[in-house]
Amino acid sequence: MAEDRELRVRALLDSVRAEGRTALTAPEGKMVADAYGIAVPGEELATDVDEAVAYAARFGGPVVMKIVSPDILHKTDAGGVVVGVEGAADVRAAFHRIIKNAKAYDARARIEGVQVQELLPKGQEVIVGAVTDPTFGKVVAFGLGGVLVEVLKDVTFRLAPVTADEALSMLDSIKAAEVLRGVRGQAGVDRWAIAEQIRRVSQLVADFPEIAEVDLNPVIATPEGAVAADIRIILADQVPAARRRYGRDEILATMRRLMQPRSVAVIGASNEPGKIGNSVMRNLVDGGFAGEIHPVNPKADDILGRKAYKSVTDVPGEVDVAVFAIPARFVAAALEEVGRKRIPNAVLIPSGFAETGEDELQAEIVAIGERYGIRLLGPNIYGYYSTWQDLCATFCTPYDVKGGVALTSQSGGIGMAILGFARTTKTGVSAIVGLGNKSDLDEDDLLTWFGEDPHTECIAMHLEDLKDGRAFVEAARNTVPRKPVVVLKAGRTAAGARAAGSHTGALAGDDAVYDDILRQAGVIRAPGLNDMLEYARGLPVLPAPQGDNIVIITGAGGSGVLLSDAVTDNGLALMEIPPDLDEAFRRFIPPFGAAGNPVDITGGEPPSTYEATIRLGLEDPRIHALVLGYWHTIVTPPMVFAELTARVVAEFRERGIEKPVVASLAGDVEVEEACQYLYERGVVAYPYTTERPVAVLGAKYRWARAAGLLEGAS
Repeated sequence: MAEDRELRVRALLDSVRAEGRTALTAPEGKMVADAYGIAVPGEELATDVDEAVAYAARFGGPVVMKIVSPDILHKTDAGGVVVGVEGAADVRAAFHRIIKNAKAYDARARIEGVQVQELLPKGQEVIVGAVTDPTFGKVVAFGLGGVLVEVLKDVTFRLAPVTADEALSMLDSIKAAEVLRGVRGQAGVDRWAIAEQIRRVSQLVADFPEIAEVDLNPVIATPEGAVAADIRIILADQVPAARRRYGRDEILATMRRLMQPRSVAVIGASNEPGKIGNSVMRNLVDGGFAGEIHPVNPKADDILGRKAYKSVTDVPGEVDVAVFAIPARFVAAALEEVGRKRIPNAVLIPSGFAETGEDELQAEIVAIGERYGIRLLGPNIYGYYSTWQDLCATFCTPYDVKGGVALTSQSGGIGMAILGFARTTKTGVSAIVGLGNKSDLDEDDLLTWFGEDPHTECIAMHLEDLKDGRAFVEAARNTVPRKPVVVLKAGRTAAGARAAGSHTGALAGDDAVYDDILRQAGVIRAPGLNDMLEYARGLPVLPAPQGDNIVIITGAGGSGVLLSDAVTDNGLALMEIPPDLDEAFRRFIPPFGAAGNPVDITGGEPPSTYEATIRLGLEDPRIHALVLGYWHTIVTPPMVFAELTARVVAEFRERGIEKPVVASLAGDVEVEEACQYLYERGVVAYPYTTERPVAVLGAKYRWARAAGLLEGAS
């Protein structure tokens, strides 16, 4: 059945191609819809006015009449659509008017006739469609339809094809989801019928890569079903060549030798201070890398006390990584030698490739890499750090604080910001990797490795684009159940620049697609650089929450209000305090304080009040996370608060009770030291802000949901 369906559609698309067309006519679109079970109204193609009258009479009610021309894509713009035509006289008049308007719109347009279509009953207009995204490939879209679709832009996206459940989830992912369930006494729509339209469209574009766009707009959804009033199908000018893919085992084998090398060669090593080759050598030697370090320079015999080689082919034994510190114009020849030496990884620090318009030069090194099986990191990068190997293969400042955060960046400047942040906040890292032009190795390779790396607990990535969005999503889905993945996607405000031939195409701006699909992959998207870094720093510190009930305990009413706002802004839920728990809190706070949630203990309370209420929050199993608001007073100084909080949290963790605890400290400069003290002991704490600690908590909750540790959408 499926084979017959595909053969019919294949024959149709081939015939359209043979005519030099990229847009299917309405009758051709109906043929495709019928083949894939996409519900459309009854219709016929009238080649003359008498046929139009006969077809309209057969439908027995009002009809819609539309111009059919392979040269007129936007029928409404051409005056080629008339709705609600009824009776022979009106059908004749509408037929002649449509033909006249079409000829006036484009005198050279080929006119095949007028489509006579049964008029659908009134219902909720939605849009179902699919586009070819340059990053993610075939993507299916759903949202509110009709004339407001491009104004409201209330649309959600998924990778095609989708399952029935994934299609159904799209109905709940738009802002106007409640409209579909029924509002103000109106019945809800047939959700499964809409989901089936989505699923079938997604399967269509997955089966035929040459289909660039499908647009069902509007789909009329009623309690009885969902029918597409119009279907538009556009073919691509050409199908992009498939990117070379590596299997998981291949990636891990190569990445292991890159991140845990036993032998490194530095091509362009130098004794001259100020040279990149000298800086790389010094970082490797001074960083304490225990493996072999082989300088390569045809004009030197000895570099930093180590034997230098004229060519990398002269280096004895196996080499895992070749770090390039030579001008771009010499890279290709040296890479050939790396290939002959069978070195699996080349770290290309030099700039002067595609980023400066030298696309052919970059294409040349990519071809060499593929020919010899060399994986390329870069070019145009600052290098990389693998701290657990004491490996600092970069010309930038060294960093050796080992920890569980892996950080990557497409930009050198962002890479150095990462380094400075890590040093200032004492964030231990497992790796910092520059990606630059991403001629070969990219985020999905690194994500695959870091997902398995026992030293890595959290991965944070700055990126400007993804070369292969589907490979990244696959790697993220494999990683997220075990470790959080945080992404800062630059360029989120840029409008989708590519031309679109349909409503769906116009709505599929780059960032809208990125946002939905990254969320579905379980990735935590950071709004800014500092957010990405703070999430990466904080997520490994916080234990996973076991439920949604959050309680705020604060010494300042104003902080409590702001913390409540932050909880809501981050999609979290304040617990509704039951009477017995409310009474328990009231035993520890003064009469002029306030129980409920937030629990306001007031600012003049001694340390014992903070301790008693925090203990209660950790003790009660109905509470799943605590947000603390501290106000600096002489009665309870900042370090006293920090020490008691850390002590109580540690005590409960020893008893096996682990809950996320975050804190906002308001006060004089002493609160900065108190925050650092708390952070180092498992409490995510920030001075002078109520928003940041709750944002980190929100990120932890998003990961917990994506990892399947909590029920509900991420």
